[in-house]
Amino acid sequence: MSEEFTYRGKTLEELQNMSRQEFAELLNSRGRRKLQRGLREEEKKLLDKLEEKDTVKTQLRGMIILPEMVGKTIKIYNGQGYLDLEVEPEMLGHYLGEFSKTRKKVEHSAPGLGATRSSMHIPLK
Repeated sequence: MSEEFTYRGKTLEELQNMSRQEFAELLNSRGRRKLQRGLREEEKKLLDKLEEKDTVKTQLRGMIILPEMVGKTIKIYNGQGYLDLEVEPEMLGHYLGEFSKTRKKVEHSAPGLGATRSSMHIPLK
């Protein structure tokens, strides 16, 4: 009963057999514009490395996830370290940076001494 993955009516095999220009037509306007302008040198090098290896480190958070990246592991820099990302078909068309958060959730504890005016008058002993 498992349903086969489709992206805008195309199966993963069809997407992997498409050229980049054909895939760009399926993306939203921002992704389409990025691919129509051409990939930068760093992005081309990343794709070349992905053909050779299954795991690659990168700081290219603005790279669009393309069909040839599916099934590979990419380590994305988040400002402190590299986080592993196993690229799945559902991630197509998104950016690598969307899957590597750069900020931690802020968790505040209880207020300390001097936090309010009334706490100044509490004796310490």
